[in-house]
Amino acid sequence: MRDTRESRLLLVLLIAIAFALITVDIRGGEDSPVDGARRAAATVFGPVQDGVATAVDPIGNAIAAVRDSGRRHDRVSALERENAELKTRLGSDDRNRSRARELDSILKTAGAGQYGVKGAQVIAIGAAQGFSWTVTIDAGSRDGIRRDMTVINGDGLVGRVTTVGPHTATVLLANDPAFTVGTRMEKTSELGFATGQGDRPLSVQLLNGRHKVKKGDRLVTFGSQADRPFVPGVPVGEVVRVDPSRGDLTRTVYVRPYVGFSRLDVVGVVVQAPRTDPRDMVLPAKPAPPKPTPTVTVTVTPGASASAGDGGDPEARNDPGAQGDLDVQGTPDGPLPTRTPLPSGQPTDTE
Repeated sequence: MRDTRESRLLLVLLIAIAFALITVDIRGGEDSPVDGARRAAATVFGPVQDGVATAVDPIGNAIAAVRDSGRRHDRVSALERENAELKTRLGSDDRNRSRARELDSILKTAGAGQYGVKGAQVIAIGAAQGFSWTVTIDAGSRDGIRRDMTVINGDGLVGRVTTVGPHTATVLLANDPAFTVGTRMEKTSELGFATGQGDRPLSVQLLNGRHKVKKGDRLVTFGSQADRPFVPGVPVGEVVRVDPSRGDLTRTVYVRPYVGFSRLDVVGVVVQAPRTDPRDMVLPAKPAPPKPTPTVTVTVTPGASASAGDGGDPEARNDPGAQGDLDVQGTPDGPLPTRTPLPSGQPTDTE
């Protein structure tokens, strides 16, 4: 349409009519005279509006998703970091509780043997060269650690200190082939020397070849002069195999150590030896043997059996085929009766 005087007048007229209709609609309220025209327009143009909205909404949602993707990505990253922190914290709490239990076990062992110990943590396994069984602990000369000190944990003998630095020390484990410690059998004075064999049981050479040894016998350290490198009374392990005696002066037995060398974490270095030999006091108490189940055996004579079974019938008592023993065997929870018939004329033993 060209911009002419008539078009301008038409535009002004349409605007005036629109304002007049708006004013009449507002003043009329619910009884507005244009309400019918509004409903008719909604009926005609409603489906068209709905179709246009259906076609346009996915595009709008996609645009909104692209616009919000950055914030969602940041939120997901934050949740992942929080989850990782919670897992780390939970793992740390479990490990701290485990270390607390190990330290408590070490303190109980030290208290039983009257050892003065310095707690340390294993921070490295193995040596820089060679194939020796060693670990490195985070305690050194500045913590009072010296060479040839005994190292224990809550289970027993771990090893001895071989090299000491200002802040760390190296411990030779008891299962190393170069490790040897004097031992003493529980409740006896039989001595021997235990040597490490890697992941196999310790080999113990008993000085008395005729001493009777059986599986389950336990050993402790005999101790060294001036308590270096070994203090007395530290649990070593228990016998799992005994070589047959051949009349030699010595005898070899094999001992499973109490300590699990592959899972060491917290250990204690004995910095003060006990005043007296604790002997077997540090060994854990042996479990009580299981009580045997009592067995009750009851034998009933033929006369009593017949009287109890036939209601006192004389013919039944005189019938040889009705004779028999009633054996009751079982536990106090309930006997299990069984009746065994006897051949005619065979005498009955009564216990």
